[in-house]
Amino acid sequence: MAALPQFTYVFALGIIFAFLDAWNIGSRVAGTIKNDIVAIETFESAPSVLMLAMLCALIGSSTFLTLATKIGMPVSTTHCIIGGIIGVGFATVGANGIDWSWEGVSQVFAAWGIAPCISGIFGAILFTFTKYGVMKAKNPLLVGMITVPFFYALTSGILTMLIVWKGAASLDLDDWGTAPTVGTIMGVAIGVALLSCIFLLPYIHVKLVREDWKLKTWDIIKGPLLLRRPAAGPIPEGHMLVPDYYAGHATHESIATDAAMQNARRDEESARSESDSGSDEKSAALYAPQADIVTAVPAISAAEPIVPIQRKWYKPVQLLHSAKWFFFRGVMIDVVAEQKTTSEPKFLQRLLLGKDLDKKHAIVEHHDLKVEHLYSFLQVMTAATASFAHGANDASLTFHV
Repeated sequence: MAALPQFTYVFALGIIFAFLDAWNIGSRVAGTIKNDIVAIETFESAPSVLMLAMLCALIGSSTFLTLATKIGMPVSTTHCIIGGIIGVGFATVGANGIDWSWEGVSQVFAAWGIAPCISGIFGAILFTFTKYGVMKAKNPLLVGMITVPFFYALTSGILTMLIVWKGAASLDLDDWGTAPTVGTIMGVAIGVALLSCIFLLPYIHVKLVREDWKLKTWDIIKGPLLLRRPAAGPIPEGHMLVPDYYAGHATHESIATDAAMQNARRDEESARSESDSGSDEKSAALYAPQADIVTAVPAISAAEPIVPIQRKWYKPVQLLHSAKWFFFRGVMIDVVAEQKTTSEPKFLQRLLLGKDLDKKHAIVEHHDLKVEHLYSFLQVMTAATASFAHGANDASLTFHV
């Protein structure tokens, strides 16, 4: 049986955490959407109108979300569904039937502006601390290993606060006071930090400091016993201890070479057009050898023509292929590769979609690959936390609206 791609497990983990949060505390967000925008009481005499209104809001928001994604607009499911509900509120009960107070729509609008600012400030603080305190330290690997338990404690503490402080309806935590809330958050954070010290740090030390190339991922469960592991010997030639996270990214040299090649190709095409016009025989004679070189491109043998497979649309294989393209085309597109192209962006992509990503990679400062790999372990937990938080919003709306 062929092994699943590495990212398949990451996607599965994200789906699990998103569902868990939607199931645990998503009802809070769903309650805001359901009760704090348009009063449900106004539809008591006509519940069928409420059902039709919610259906129209879902169809309208999903349609706009699909079109916006197609042209590259950075939109949110939450924004779309709230806009859809406000729209059906205008159509059914009028503008006066919508709760514009701070307890209703105004608080939601304010959160859209306040939350990005607060998250941006904290993100900038953590990034600056990691860049100058770890990556540019004299011994970045040692400093990075010291900060790993701190980051694990911070991430797990925030995740616990999301559950306890917001009060998961399914866990009946609304009556908790300050002491049990703070105690639970701190207890989980310290516990996760201790687990990372017991199991993760010995694994990282053996793999990155001792450079044990024979170490397997499942060896992490051995914890401190790994420190008694015998030396693995020198690393075989061609074997990489950690992935090269900068491999395939453009450099200043590669960008300059590509630009020179593009200019030469542009000059060559211009010269060939002048040669074909017959206006200057000397110019034609001068550029004729270059034209020969350009046309000397390996051609496909006529004995083995590539014939595309033609199937009837109603054949099971073709139906399966079409369904796969329709439902999974988004996950089969490499969004990073899409931004590396130098083609001219069209329509709103000119302003909303990043282009020339290779140039951004070329100016990025490179750091120790071992330190880069060190933080890849933390990325698993932060990604799971992001999926958990995302489930409280977008996924819960799908389940409850």
